[in-house]
Amino acid sequence: MTKARLLTTAFAIMLLSGSAAMAQEPIRIGAINPYSGPVALYGDEVARGYQLAIDEANAKGGVIGRKIELLRGDAGNPQQGIAAVEKLVSDKTDIFVGTYISAVSNAASDAALRYSKIYWDTNALAADLTARGLPNFVRSGPYASSFADVSANAVKDLLGPAIGKPVKGLKVWIESEDSIYGTSIAKQQKELLEKEGVVVTGVGAHNFRATDLTDSVLRAKNAAPDIWINTGYVPDGNLLLRTMREQGFKPAAILLVGTGDTFETLDSLGAEYLEGITIVGYPRPDQTETYGPGAAAYLAAYKAKYQRDPIAPQGMTAYVGVQMLIEAIAAAGSVDMEKVRAAAAKLDKPPKSYATGFGLKFDAQFQNTRAFPTVVQWQSGKIVTVFPKEATQPNVKLVNLPRK
Repeated sequence: MTKARLLTTAFAIMLLSGSAAMAQEPIRIGAINPYSGPVALYGDEVARGYQLAIDEANAKGGVIGRKIELLRGDAGNPQQGIAAVEKLVSDKTDIFVGTYISAVSNAASDAALRYSKIYWDTNALAADLTARGLPNFVRSGPYASSFADVSANAVKDLLGPAIGKPVKGLKVWIESEDSIYGTSIAKQQKELLEKEGVVVTGVGAHNFRATDLTDSVLRAKNAAPDIWINTGYVPDGNLLLRTMREQGFKPAAILLVGTGDTFETLDSLGAEYLEGITIVGYPRPDQTETYGPGAAAYLAAYKAKYQRDPIAPQGMTAYVGVQMLIEAIAAAGSVDMEKVRAAAAKLDKPPKSYATGFGLKFDAQFQNTRAFPTVVQWQSGKIVTVFPKEATQPNVKLVNLPRK
């Protein structure tokens, strides 16, 4: 063999080796969530859901011939979200997922667009996130409108009848934390409830980092509502409930939206006080397999990996969201932003296709139109699904309404 042929052969081998190495590069998914600070527990829980979906895919060989790797970007506020995206881009992240905090999603997804990266949101709820029309944004989970819809339906079909009052003339106070997450849900709750003839006695807003919410509670107490609704995070929700107890504010029904269904709330308030409180939240593994096929398998996988029960229901929604993302990557044959979105637009699965009870069909703004929360209730120190009926176990009934 001549020297020239030897060089040509060696060069060809180098090219083939390089191509093979590139093919083996993992798909890097950057998870933007708060992993430090007051809600770090829930950012971690969302990431646990992502990791379970990734483990499941990797056990089958990955996707498009590549394994998947999860990288974390710690962000508890919008500025940190931007910085986390920039750091993860330098770490060769292909796609971004998130987010426990809507304001972080808002900033981080915009930053990801500057690098032409998909931002696949599984958990943030603010309506504005999809309304912006960003060409890299996809939301696989429920959002403000679906949480507001289920809130209104719960008041009309579940709580009103349980406290013995017709929906017309029913008095409701609407409270929320004051970011785009809480206010967008509260606005729609008011519109939907008033259309049903509900009397909204007031609308309040507060900062979820506040250390004293007495004024918020006293304003609601003076309005004497039948039902008190709050959309917020864990710290403000717990503080509001403790303040209600201290101030002797006892509405017939309490409906929390988004949070209030974890052990942190149980530790803060105790089982006796929580008895009968309802929550519009992310679907939980206790729902029926008919409604959420795979919920029991998710729970088993979680316990096997983390040696405990789930900390919060957000993890299962995150798990399903990454399952959907992996399906979109497989259909696209690529991690390219435009190709993944184009593939996602064609995905079509009916409701009750996933462990959460979700289906999959994106609208023109890339909001999944088949993702809805459920309603759960505190009963004897445990959370059980109580609405909709098809998600509820046969032996489950509402308790302690009106609240004593």
